Amino acid sequence: MTPGKAYLTSDEIRPLAQRSNLMGAWLVAHCWGTIMLAISLFALWPNPVTFLLAVILIGSRQLGLAILMHEAAHNALFKSRKLNDWVGEWLCGWPIMADLHAYRHYHLTHHRFTQTDKDPDLVLSEKFPTSHASMRRKFLRDLTGQTGVKQLLGQIMMFIRLAGDDDAIDAAKSKSAQAFKSNMLGRAFPVFIGIAVAIGLIGDWWWGLTFWLLPYLTWFQFVLRVRNIAEHGAVERSENPLQNVRTTHAGPVARALVAPYYVNYHLEHHMVMHVPCWQLPKMHALLIDKGLGDRMRTAPSYRAAMMEAGWRSAPPKSV
Repeated sequence: MTPGKAYLTSDEIRPLAQRSNLMGAWLVAHCWGTIMLAISLFALWPNPVTFLLAVILIGSRQLGLAILMHEAAHNALFKSRKLNDWVGEWLCGWPIMADLHAYRHYHLTHHRFTQTDKDPDLVLSEKFPTSHASMRRKFLRDLTGQTGVKQLLGQIMMFIRLAGDDDAIDAAKSKSAQAFKSNMLGRAFPVFIGIAVAIGLIGDWWWGLTFWLLPYLTWFQFVLRVRNIAEHGAVERSENPLQNVRTTHAGPVARALVAPYYVNYHLEHHMVMHVPCWQLPKMHALLIDKGLGDRMRTAPSYRAAMMEAGWRSAPPKSV
C-alpha cells in the first residue's frame, strides 16, 4: 500500500504524480550546467576561494546526479520508462559510478520495508543516534577522502569478484549499492574516467583529477552521509510514515551545497514514491494544510538534523 493514501485522496495524488519530460530535461541540464559553471568560475578567476567553491559545488552536483538517478529508478524523471533508464544510466548513474538497475531493486525494497528489520537501509540508520565525537570522525573521514578511497577500492574488489556475473540482485545486496555505488565497473568506470579526461582537455591536464575525482572522493561522500543521516538517522523504528522518516527544511545555501533537487522532502517522497521530486514541496504544503504538521517528523535545518542524530556526549548505556 502507498502510505500517502492514508492521508491523501487519489484525486489529490494524481496531479502531483504527473511526470514532465520538460522538467526532467531541465533538472539534468541544470545539474550538468552547474558543474560546468563551477569549473568556468575557477577558469575565469583562478584562486583558492574559487578552487574550493568549485570542488564543493561539483561534489554537491554529483549528489544531484545520484538524486536524479534515484528519480529515474522510480520512473519519475521522464514519462517513458525507456527514457528514464537511458538518462538514469548514461547521464546520472554511470558518471558517478552508480548502477541504476541494481539500485532500483535495492531501493524499492527499502520503500517496502522502511525502518523495519527487512529494510536494507537499516544498516545505515541503526547507528544513530551516536556521539558527536563519532559524527566528527565520520565527517572528517569523508572530507579527507578516506571514505571515498575505501569505497572506490571496495567497488573495484567487488567488480573483480562479480566479473562474469550479471545478477543485478546480488549486486544490489552489497553495501556499496546503498551509497549509489556500481558493481558494474566495466560500464561505469569508462564513463567516469571519460568525464575526467574531458575536463582535463578543456583546461589543464590536472583539472580532471581536481574537478571530478577530488569532489567525488571528498564533498560528495560528505553530503551523501549528511543526506542519509537526515533522512532516517535517529527516527522512529516503526511503520508510521509520519515518524519513520524525516523531512529537513533547507534554505538556498543548503539546497546549493547539501540538498539539491528537493531531496530534503524525504517524508513526502516516502508518502508517494512515484511523485516527481519537483512536486514534493506541493505535497508538503498539502499535508500541512490537512493539519498534519505537528505529527510529521521534520527538522528546521540540516544542522538541527545532525544534532538530533548526534548526542552531545556518548549515548546513554542501555540497562
